[in-house]
Amino acid sequence: MKTYSEYHLGDMLARYVTDEAGHIGLMLIPANRACDVLEKPWAVESLVQCHARGDQLPNGYGNGHTMATSTATARMKLCGQERQGGTIVTTLADDTGRRAYHHLTWHEGLQALRVSTVFENVTDAPITLDLLSSVNLGGITPFTASDACGALMIHRARSAWSAEGRLQSESAETLHLERSWTGHALRVEKFGQIGSMPVRQWFPFLAVEDTAAGVTWAMQLACPSSWQAELRRKDDGLNLMMGLPDEDFGHWCKTLQPGETFEAPEAYLTVGEGSVDAVSQRLLSVQRENWLRRAEPLPVMFNEYCTTWGEPSHTNMVRIADCLRGRGIDIMVMDAGWYAKGDGGWSDCGGDWIPNEARLFPQGLKATADAIRDAGMKPGIWFEMETCAKDSDVFKREDMLLTRHGVVIDTDNRRFLDMRKQAVQDYLQARVTGLLQQCGFEYIKVDYNDCIGVGCDDPDSLGEGLRQNMQGTLRFLRAMREAVPGLYIENCASGGHRLEPSLMAITDMASFSDAHECAEIPIIAANLHRLILPGQSQIWAVLRHTDSLRRINYSLVNTFLGVMCLSGDVLTLTDAQWHKVAEGIDFYRAVRGIIRDGVSEFHGTVSASWRHPTGWQAICRRAGAETLVVLHTFGGGFPQQVTLPVAADRILRVMCSEDNEVTLIGGQLTIALCAPFEAVAVHLRAGDGQCNQSMQ
Repeated sequence: MKTYSEYHLGDMLARYVTDEAGHIGLMLIPANRACDVLEKPWAVESLVQCHARGDQLPNGYGNGHTMATSTATARMKLCGQERQGGTIVTTLADDTGRRAYHHLTWHEGLQALRVSTVFENVTDAPITLDLLSSVNLGGITPFTASDACGALMIHRARSAWSAEGRLQSESAETLHLERSWTGHALRVEKFGQIGSMPVRQWFPFLAVEDTAAGVTWAMQLACPSSWQAELRRKDDGLNLMMGLPDEDFGHWCKTLQPGETFEAPEAYLTVGEGSVDAVSQRLLSVQRENWLRRAEPLPVMFNEYCTTWGEPSHTNMVRIADCLRGRGIDIMVMDAGWYAKGDGGWSDCGGDWIPNEARLFPQGLKATADAIRDAGMKPGIWFEMETCAKDSDVFKREDMLLTRHGVVIDTDNRRFLDMRKQAVQDYLQARVTGLLQQCGFEYIKVDYNDCIGVGCDDPDSLGEGLRQNMQGTLRFLRAMREAVPGLYIENCASGGHRLEPSLMAITDMASFSDAHECAEIPIIAANLHRLILPGQSQIWAVLRHTDSLRRINYSLVNTFLGVMCLSGDVLTLTDAQWHKVAEGIDFYRAVRGIIRDGVSEFHGTVSASWRHPTGWQAICRRAGAETLVVLHTFGGGFPQQVTLPVAADRILRVMCSEDNEVTLIGGQLTIALCAPFEAVAVHLRAGDGQCNQSMQ
């Protein structure tokens, strides 16, 4: 193996390596650690992995586990490389007319790289791809000798309904990724997500930490449909790959006619010194660049779902709007139920999107939106436009619905519109975008409450049908934004089932979870700091008139881990409770720039159980000279006080419920802990020259 080329990309060094056979692979290292790279006897793994119908399958007991590292990939050799502005384009080809273009993009200000792969059929016959990688990174770890026994930790992020973002960290040995004694048998750990909820079980995120060298590699995939990730090993080097699922895993294949090309989903890639907590913040620099409202103040939200529980009538909405008038709320969202048919419930009616004017909105929906606006808030509305329920007319329009094996996909009470069809796009433009325009709504909550599954009928494959359908969703959202200038779009899928980069890039914020009133809300919200921007993470604070002030404080401080979204018994809160809410809104407005622009550090010890949490946690988020500390205790035992390092010399304000003593001495912030399930928020600043300070 020898170095073919090197590129300094900020504080990273991209090193392309080749072997005598002409293969080319990619290594990524911190630039200041280049001198620490060891010479190790490992094989070059091609930076593009592909497989087509009829190719030989992998050996080394890999067949059925992977479609990578096959003879088809081995035939792809380096043809050339050039730098086009901020993009390094590497061309690979074989002698049959297959060609691949690997793009690696970076510019000043990014702490991560964008990676994409384009496959071109230059033959005179169709090619059916069964695998095409988005990113394939080799040479891990170049810093620790031999097979780095005991040094490699693999980090992934699990997800489940109302429990999104759990970090799962396992050693390479635990995952059975030790090389064999001869290097013959291929070790593979493969995982991913199947269906239209790309964050239903795993986030499209993968990191490997060399704990001996203190270096971590991390990657994400921007893909709203099925995806897969692989860790592979034959020798002393570990290889990481992400992309669309292969034909084995996700029933994806794509036929390219002569002259056609196909581009795999974009991936993000980074390396840095430090743990997964630190390096995940680098990876988010790409999501920050994608974020459309990255320079705007974060709003204060109110969503009435946990207030009316599906009864958002004009009367109810006006009462709530009058109650919220002058309280610092920026956006008021009307959630599900406005389209209920007749005098019945709403849960089986989604799909037609016709307001119930006879019972709920006798003056029309526009009057309700106008009333919210008159109360000083932007009006918002809930939709679940990609699906339909059994009492809707469109539920019976099978020509507009997705099928699998010729049968409409039906998950008891959800069918799915075929977002590939222009007739469906036109229908939604009229029923959804048209209603937004007619009524003057300035915010839309886009929900999605079931999963298509492995895919839908398509001439190529079920997986390709799914991919195209989800691209149709992205196309509709872009068109809706263009048709309604200034529109806020919320990405919700039973909470957090679609918190992946491509959807986050075309929406303004996301519902972090369906955890409405749960004790684990701050645990979920904190874990998501590794995976999405807190400035796009909308967190529930459901306020009940039966809540103690400690509980009200806990709920409000939770939202300092993202975007504040109030709900609950606002019509019956006491003056004391409203005083605490006002304090929370004022505090949030003071620190929302830190939430939006900062970088997070993680502290604490939380139990394995999130439903019955014990211990404590703290997030220290810093932006420039300012720091926000958000601390929570849970059940069980916790220390009497915690001390956190902060880059600050002055406490600006504290929000708590127990008169906690807070002391800052020499950059060490000490907070006294008084009770279970309490929350303390501290706003600090550096540069004021005040070294020692105490507040209570």
